[in-house]
Amino acid sequence: MSSVKLTHLGHACFRVDYGDFSFVVDPFADGSAPGFPNIREKADAVYCSHGHGDHNFAEGVALSGKAAPADYEMKELEGFHDHHEGTKRGKNIVRRFNCGGISVVHMGDVGCIPSEEIIELCRGCDVLLIPVGGHFTVDAEEAWTITEMIAPRCAVPMHYRGEGFGFPIIGTADAYAAHFDKVTHVERSFTVDENGPTGCILTL
Repeated sequence: MSSVKLTHLGHACFRVDYGDFSFVVDPFADGSAPGFPNIREKADAVYCSHGHGDHNFAEGVALSGKAAPADYEMKELEGFHDHHEGTKRGKNIVRRFNCGGISVVHMGDVGCIPSEEIIELCRGCDVLLIPVGGHFTVDAEEAWTITEMIAPRCAVPMHYRGEGFGFPIIGTADAYAAHFDKVTHVERSFTVDENGPTGCILTL
């Protein structure tokens, strides 16, 4: 089976390396949005989850134009970026990346329990990157409900430093992690292969 390396770049931004092919998800790249990192990450592909004009400055990410490996596949479905029966503010794209035998799901800024179609797209993935406690995203209990429906091998809560963005906290990663029997704390980069990791990973 394959292996992938994931690196948390800040907020919901992740870099995934699969062999010599790399991609970045949610690249807040130019540093103009308050609280978001100034990322100049070189990658072979870039994916944005939000549909807002003030989000995801993808032009700041240098792309190589390299072709993806034959066993790499990306599937996506569109949902809403709103919270608790909100105003359906913009759109949110949920993506499943299949890298050989390893699958990574990035849920973007999902703000409500997603449709069954989206759950089915994500179900049984190796790594679930799920927002917890950011502005307009699901809270800890909703995130856990979604996680149970998807049943991933491991999960990474995103957005738990939401107070740094000037928005109220609606749930915490600690409250989310409390549902897991095993919690693994790792540094900002970690590798996933057929041996793990398992449980809930809290990026530091």
